[in-house]
Amino acid sequence: MKSVPRSRVASLMRLTQSACTCPAHMGGVISRHLPRCKSGSGKSMASQIQNEEVGMDARNMKAKKVIVYTDSNITKLHPMKTVIQSLEDNNVPYTVYDKVRAEPSDKSFKDAIEFTRKNGCDLFIAVGGGSSIDTAKVANLYYNYPQADFFDFVNAPVGKGMPIEKKLTPLIAIPTTAGTGSETTGTAVFDFKDLKIKTGIASRALKPILGIVDPLNIRTAPLQVQIASGLDVLFHALESYTNLPYNMRGPAPQNPLDRPPYQGANPISDVWSARALKMTIDSLPQLKRNPGNTKAQSQMILAATYAGIGFGNAGVHLCHGMSYPISGLNKSYIHPQYNTDHSLVPHGISVAITAPSVFKFTSTMDPGRHLEVAKAFGVDISNVKLLDAGEILSDAIKKFLIDLELPDGISAFGYSYSDIPALVEGTLPQKRLISLSPVPTGTEDLSRIFESSINVSLLTSFEEANDYLDWEIGKHVVTIEFKHDGKEYVHLSSENSRRNPRLNIEKALEDLRGAINSAIRGYEGDVSAIAYILLRISGINNEYGFLIKRQHRFPNNTVADITVTICYGRHSNNH
Repeated sequence: MKSVPRSRVASLMRLTQSACTCPAHMGGVISRHLPRCKSGSGKSMASQIQNEEVGMDARNMKAKKVIVYTDSNITKLHPMKTVIQSLEDNNVPYTVYDKVRAEPSDKSFKDAIEFTRKNGCDLFIAVGGGSSIDTAKVANLYYNYPQADFFDFVNAPVGKGMPIEKKLTPLIAIPTTAGTGSETTGTAVFDFKDLKIKTGIASRALKPILGIVDPLNIRTAPLQVQIASGLDVLFHALESYTNLPYNMRGPAPQNPLDRPPYQGANPISDVWSARALKMTIDSLPQLKRNPGNTKAQSQMILAATYAGIGFGNAGVHLCHGMSYPISGLNKSYIHPQYNTDHSLVPHGISVAITAPSVFKFTSTMDPGRHLEVAKAFGVDISNVKLLDAGEILSDAIKKFLIDLELPDGISAFGYSYSDIPALVEGTLPQKRLISLSPVPTGTEDLSRIFESSINVSLLTSFEEANDYLDWEIGKHVVTIEFKHDGKEYVHLSSENSRRNPRLNIEKALEDLRGAINSAIRGYEGDVSAIAYILLRISGINNEYGFLIKRQHRFPNNTVADITVTICYGRHSNNH
């Protein structure tokens, strides 16, 4: 075999500098436009050059009519103006669809489909976040299937989940947020209003032919948009890295067309996901401190693409699956700095809010891998036991989310314990995601995860004390009490009672450790059984009320209440 010069290999690997610069000749491969310069152009920013080349890309593809998909906010900003100017400079006819809805719904998708069928095009361009790119993907699909019913391609069990057998019209994706990685994936997600759930369409056929990843395009994003989008990147990477491994999945379908897009964690996706994870952990807190940090923004938009390549192949699991009803059932919450006329829990926020509980649950499958993730968060794992992997990673995620000032659990969105059955019901249709959980996940598991996510963190400032009896009564304002009627044994749940029908009070206290630790996060000492009876902690500046109440049965079938209470106020010295 004739050897290939190293210079030739290097040239071939530089996609934007290779001879094949026209996306029409790339065989469906997404080309990431990486930084480069043009001499004599008077412009040193690679991203400016790349945005201005969109019209040339369209002309090289011999496009006769383009539809550009965006939203009413992006249409006023520089990225959109640059794209339009480039199309005009290259004499490419275009039409703009600027009615993309943040967190699209079936109705907004259908509106875009109708617009596309009415106007027609031979090239799609999406400028915006995942909502714009997903809308363009779906418009493209149904434009090429004019006779299809909307639910023909929607994921089962909500829709029929039919395979996409046609080659679709080319789509160029230009992300303006560092989040979804939608420029790399074959997925489009929407709110299905009738069932009050999120679902989507997933097929490799939906993937854009070209993605222009431009750091300048995210410079105008408000801080909260950058944080929410960045959290989506983080959990794309974390979930795909901890997914059920590819070689532990069920038998492959006989027809490759029926093979799901998500294949589980694998050696290739691990490379992209691990890199994206580290970049996000390093860069997102920098943006919290300085939203205009251009280096951190550049790292985040690159991390979004890396994570998209990773999860686009491996998939995601419980955080994403459980996020859909959190967003879909939201009635009135609107996240700060989101300019919208409808209630909105941003996708990245709804994904992140259950993460501490999710990864405590999934850690039993591969604790070593979960500890690797904890190490990426900066945890010293040199002396950590594998059995503690879930707690360690959960605490690391909590601290990360606290530093970003995330809402205090799903209760911040208006949810309470009475909403948990509906949240579970809204999660169950996400079978393609639940099936990728490394630990088999049923209704009771989802209920427990939602329950422990009601309040991710309640308290953040604490006064040091070695023993709760030494703490000054009257000054310390938080009380946690464990109450029971003096019986020796209790049942924690019907599931536990089948395995171990006689559980003593110490075990009951241990069972409540997770809930209590979530509430008093920040206290570094070990919370002993005696401290559970009455625990006072100071340093609380805000008024909070919090209650966990569970009913358990004793062996004689009498009912006992186990209650953990956190309340604001002064308390007398009556132990």
